[in-house]
Amino acid sequence: MNDRFAEVLLRELAPQVLGAVVRRYGHFDTAEDAVQEALIAAAQQWPSEGVPDNPKAWLITVASRRLTDLLRAEQARHRRELDQRPVPTGPVVDFDDTLILLFLCCHPALSSASQIALTLRAVGGLTTAEIARAFLVPESTMTRRITRAKQAVKDSGIPFGMPADRGERLGAVLHVLYLIFNEGYATTAGPDLHRAELSTEAIRLTRIVHRLLPEDPEVTGLLALMLLVDARRLARTGPDGGMIPMDEQDRSLWNTGFITEGVALISGALPHGPIGPYQLQAAIAAVHDEAPTSADTDWPQIKALYEVLLRINDNAVVRLNHVVAVAMADSPQAGLDLLGPLETTLAKDHRLHSVRAHLLEMSGNREAARVSYEHAARLTMSLPQQRYLQARATRCARDGRPAGG
Repeated sequence: MNDRFAEVLLRELAPQVLGAVVRRYGHFDTAEDAVQEALIAAAQQWPSEGVPDNPKAWLITVASRRLTDLLRAEQARHRRELDQRPVPTGPVVDFDDTLILLFLCCHPALSSASQIALTLRAVGGLTTAEIARAFLVPESTMTRRITRAKQAVKDSGIPFGMPADRGERLGAVLHVLYLIFNEGYATTAGPDLHRAELSTEAIRLTRIVHRLLPEDPEVTGLLALMLLVDARRLARTGPDGGMIPMDEQDRSLWNTGFITEGVALISGALPHGPIGPYQLQAAIAAVHDEAPTSADTDWPQIKALYEVLLRINDNAVVRLNHVVAVAMADSPQAGLDLLGPLETTLAKDHRLHSVRAHLLEMSGNREAARVSYEHAARLTMSLPQQRYLQARATRCARDGRPAGG
């Protein structure tokens, strides 16, 4: 068997097997250890012996046996009775174990940060070190965060399985996947503009949820949104890693396969069922992606879509994006007039000052734009964004000098 094939297969099966074992026996930590040992056994045996007819069932059986051994060893060490749980005569394979595991990782007792970490560890299969690097924290810090998250789930007393509040918990699952994607696509801190491994993992996990819940319009909307936004990734940076704004990007670098798939998904979802925020954001992304040039962008349509989005998801970030759409559809001054109410909520967010700087520059007030660009640069922790904003400030300072000065 090809080693690469084995690696891909085991990566795909790992969360399904973990979900099945934890659902049957509980003991999240011990089940995770048992599944890891089953995966190691598979990696050692399958290349020489061949892949079993039912690889998932094979892994569940091996992990279940190992879990029993680990629990008995724990009983001996602590001299207490083993929590007796029924041992099935053969593994029962369920199509939704990965989805159930996602629901568990997005447990309401956990913070968003813990939900993200646990999802990437248990469902995404990333190591603790990889997750720590992605979020620029020490490995020991991420280890403690994941350990506390597992303990919180255990202490909650809520049985592992499809929760009764499925609708509410699904919202948490989608939100976590959205946050993972955003951190990968527009990294909040550090030397890189994006972390492709995070955005790629978010897309992979969202595809799984969509495969299991294909009729849910918001699941479809989120997948479409990720594809339509990620389609621009290669064009967002120059050879030196510098940031390139959308209106200056080489659109021939955009991923046409992702755009075609994303447009088809959102076009199919919008007519069926209630319209949610992910569908509307995907529709906005589709308008951007379908424009052959920046000048051809249908800003009035984007403005109208943001106004619908504000009616169902009124928050400061959506309002800021609406400001940009108004400025592009109507005039820079019309956008600037709408920034006032956002001063308090986004005062320390570089995006507010970046938008103001851009609109001031468009309106011809380059000195005020320079000040806002420099302020925005001081607030962001992303080095590529800092460099981009400083470069814009320098350009405003140069263009604003009197002739001969």
